[in-house]
Amino acid sequence: MKKIYLLFVVPLLMVSSCQQDDDILVTSSPASEFSYKIPLTWNQLFLEVERYSPGYKPPVSARNFAHINLIAYEAIVHGSNGKYQSFSGHYSGLAIAFPEYGEEYNWEISLNAAYEKAFELYFPTAPAEQQFQMLDVSHALRSELQSLVAPDVYQRSVEYGQSVAQAVYDWSAADFWGHEGYLSNTDPGYVGPSGVALWKPTYPDFQPALLPHWGKVRTFAANSSDVVPPPPSFSTVPGSQLYEEAMETRTLVNEIRAGNNEEDYWIAEFWSDDCPILTFTPSGRWVSITNQLIAIERLNMLETVTAYAKVGMALSDAGVKCWGEKYRYNCLRPIDYIREYMDDPDWNTVMCPDGSGGFYTPNFPTYPSGHATFSGAASVVLEDIFGENYIFTDRSHEGRTEFKSTPRTFNSFREMALENAYSRVPLGVHFMSDSDAGSDLGFTIGSKVVELPWK
Repeated sequence: MKKIYLLFVVPLLMVSSCQQDDDILVTSSPASEFSYKIPLTWNQLFLEVERYSPGYKPPVSARNFAHINLIAYEAIVHGSNGKYQSFSGHYSGLAIAFPEYGEEYNWEISLNAAYEKAFELYFPTAPAEQQFQMLDVSHALRSELQSLVAPDVYQRSVEYGQSVAQAVYDWSAADFWGHEGYLSNTDPGYVGPSGVALWKPTYPDFQPALLPHWGKVRTFAANSSDVVPPPPSFSTVPGSQLYEEAMETRTLVNEIRAGNNEEDYWIAEFWSDDCPILTFTPSGRWVSITNQLIAIERLNMLETVTAYAKVGMALSDAGVKCWGEKYRYNCLRPIDYIREYMDDPDWNTVMCPDGSGGFYTPNFPTYPSGHATFSGAASVVLEDIFGENYIFTDRSHEGRTEFKSTPRTFNSFREMALENAYSRVPLGVHFMSDSDAGSDLGFTIGSKVVELPWK
């Protein structure tokens, strides 16, 4: 009888173990059976909140977007019926509890609770109006979801989503240089290498360096091999690569000022996204693009959250590696080169006009371009999800009158990325080599994110 009992019980234990490993929660509907509504709602709100939250500069925004959507992914991945797997244990120090085996969960409720908690944790500096928006969204979705399931299922699902958010946030807190980066963007005490060819606080605001240590932030897929080649050698000799690139930037800006290049001016302003409060950040632009794609394609909840997590990781790693390379080479901006070495002391960009003749230049080194790196990384991820030749019209700023916001149509995401990279040259804030190097770096990073062990 003992032998018969063991023969019966041991296989059962093995089946139970396999089910636990495969995350099969037999009483729960799969996460793929729900719609994109909740993740889209929260990620549309993300753009509104990051736009106004102090300290949410592009790399900071990208990192926190990635963590918020990693939280979302982990909150429902055990409802994927084995299609996707958790990153718990894949990243050192990231430990996320399994759902309670054999209990019923509603993954839509878990997801909403995870987003609620994540926004609370990652947006403590959001102004009151945005805090109220977060509360309004939470209340509306919660009211809708509470009536769908029994009270015990609702509470269990909420608690699981909240626990995932806290676990990822605790892991985030161990990333010294990245966690709470919104609290201290600039380092007035930072002293980089000096010399005529190198960046220094730049006209007109002469602000201290933005995030000079961001290259030390933890990455999701990128590593020390992800670098750009050395920039063009510094030279003020006509005919040298740097001189000719500076001439190109100056000429494009001067043509725009003269009203002779409306197409490039449209491209420049269409992609700018770095005038504080006027729009969301340059990394946020690719969140906006992803939001539009989700609304068009109507992916299910599981695929939607996975898409956001992938785009987030790509954007985050792009910010880290780009900023690391910026401060490794510390190259001066076109405005300093043109004003100091091309006998044009009053030359200025056409970026972020203030209405009284003033313009702006970003307060960090030029090489490589951040816009180009963000765009390259995100475009590869979107290409993997939606296809290489996806025709798309970007309506991110449709109807805005403060700048040239008319939608533009593209034949592929890579075409979008390359135009975004180019847009920084006629705006006057980059050399062409900055854009080229950033694009290549971004493409590499995007590919590595796609190759992570999602399945």
